[in-house]
Amino acid sequence: MSEKILQAYSSIRNANFVEAKKILTSALVFELNNDELLFAMNCCDFWIDVIARSESIGDHFERGEIFVDEWKSFQGFIRRKDKIFERTLFAVKVGIFSLALRHYNQAEERNKARKAKIQRGIGLCYKKLGEYETALVCLKEALSLKNDSASIIAEAADCYALCAKPREAKILFREAFFVDAQKIELDFLDSEEINCLVKIVEEKGYVGSELLEWIPVYGQLCGIFNVKRKLTQPEVAHLSRKIYAAETEMKNPSCQSKILIPRLINMYFWMIDFYVSAGKKTQEVNELLVRMKILDTEIYEIYVK
Repeated sequence: MSEKILQAYSSIRNANFVEAKKILTSALVFELNNDELLFAMNCCDFWIDVIARSESIGDHFERGEIFVDEWKSFQGFIRRKDKIFERTLFAVKVGIFSLALRHYNQAEERNKARKAKIQRGIGLCYKKLGEYETALVCLKEALSLKNDSASIIAEAADCYALCAKPREAKILFREAFFVDAQKIELDFLDSEEINCLVKIVEEKGYVGSELLEWIPVYGQLCGIFNVKRKLTQPEVAHLSRKIYAAETEMKNPSCQSKILIPRLINMYFWMIDFYVSAGKKTQEVNELLVRMKILDTEIYEIYVK
């Protein structure tokens, strides 16, 4: 790799994309067919535009959020490229999440809800920068302030996995997809096991909202979500109401059945686990199994084997 590319990567890691592009442009004169140079320039163009738009925003928290949100758009941007260079992406990741972290650290907390969002942002940045233990501390604080956030639960689970704590990771991943699968942002999850599970579900042909709902179903069937906690009685009552509401909605011909079916199956899994742990292994469980079979015979047959 030429000295100029190394200089450009140093600028990118410092989030100085304008300077990096100047260096890359000068290097391109001598290496017109260098695909890595062209890829790095495209990445610089993307983030130069984002940073320019962010400069009109005075609130540090909102500026941090812009960089985090645009990371998802950037993932889509690079997936459309014929060639991807990991060294370039690593430099970009360091630059962007270091920049976002600086803004989150300067953000005013104001109230409990905002503090939770700030701690989530700080934790996410540290996780993306490879500082997993520090990230986990921040995400656990965010959870203590907002314990019903599926995205924070999933990111904490991801950190536990990256810290080689699989039991805690599995419990929290299962919890996150149960709380609200639609709120989980897969672009921010880095641990191997969850990404292998996502790939399994993608290979079944599911994308978007459907993909998110099927992940916990296959997590159960594949034995990945195999560490479980017992529901409390209030949680069981709440789950029963959710099941009833979803089953009622399924009767509407215009319902979103492709999302409701996997969501219901996952709720059945949780309720069956509760009945089994409570020693109720006959009628209640059998009734749920019949309802599962009606929804999806294939899933039912895999589950009961």
